[in-house]
Amino acid sequence: MQIKPILITSMVLSTMGFSSYVHAKPGKQYSPLSVSVSRIATGTASVGEQGNELQRDQWMFDLKTGMPLNKQWMIGAKLGYDNLDYDWSSTSIGSQQTWDKIERYRASVSLSYRPDEHWMFMLAPKIQYAASDNASLSNAQSYGAFLSAMYRFGSGNMIGFGVGYLNDIDEVRTVPFIAVNWQITEKLKLGNPFSAGFSGPAGLELSYAMNPDWDFGVGTSKRTNRFLIADDEETAEIDEWVSFARVGWKVNSSFSVNGYAGYFFNGELELNPQNSKEEIENQGALALDLTYKF
Repeated sequence: MQIKPILITSMVLSTMGFSSYVHAKPGKQYSPLSVSVSRIATGTASVGEQGNELQRDQWMFDLKTGMPLNKQWMIGAKLGYDNLDYDWSSTSIGSQQTWDKIERYRASVSLSYRPDEHWMFMLAPKIQYAASDNASLSNAQSYGAFLSAMYRFGSGNMIGFGVGYLNDIDEVRTVPFIAVNWQITEKLKLGNPFSAGFSGPAGLELSYAMNPDWDFGVGTSKRTNRFLIADDEETAEIDEWVSFARVGWKVNSSFSVNGYAGYFFNGELELNPQNSKEEIENQGALALDLTYKF
């Protein structure tokens, strides 16, 4: 297995995209705007039984903002662009021509309501376009909405549940998830490493804060990526699990860096309308995240 050098990546996002508000105590300051530039590089993995191999690189760019309207309501928005490179060892997989690049555009808004000091409810509509260089983005629209409810205990710990309705490209599905921000001890915390969205539920991460500047974590989640590979409604979907170890460095109050060593396993590639499925070999990955909060 080979792993290409990586530059910048992002695997850490808040549960619903506005953790500074959701997890903060009333009256605490939050960042109204954050920007992240990201990249993921996976190892080379066999796909199917015909000797085909695939290596993936991914760039991610995110812009996120939010502001309270009053003590009970908050509104926010998020924009994102992803560029995914697929390096295949052959020009076809099964009976389908392979693709070299996927472009993905993402946008969402969020409306949060906090009726008292314990409960918070959130509605987050989302839209996404994801297509290969062989297809048109205009035919690759996905849309949906996420609804969640979280409860804050007297200790400040929070737990909640949510569900997403997703009208993905040529497929409708629901995504249930658990939202948690639980301070187990002074240094040990259980939380969500990902944002619940088109790629799946939020997952879980157990983190340890060595000091205010350095923390470490381990986590896992299921990831699903679906995109259009030809204009005649031909789609590809990669469904897999990922586990990871993370090292985080808070450089200052605005700038943070997170590095990862990950492992993708139980992966599967589904091609439609052929409804053919190819197993993806387990592979390692390296990642790094740079985030700046204004």
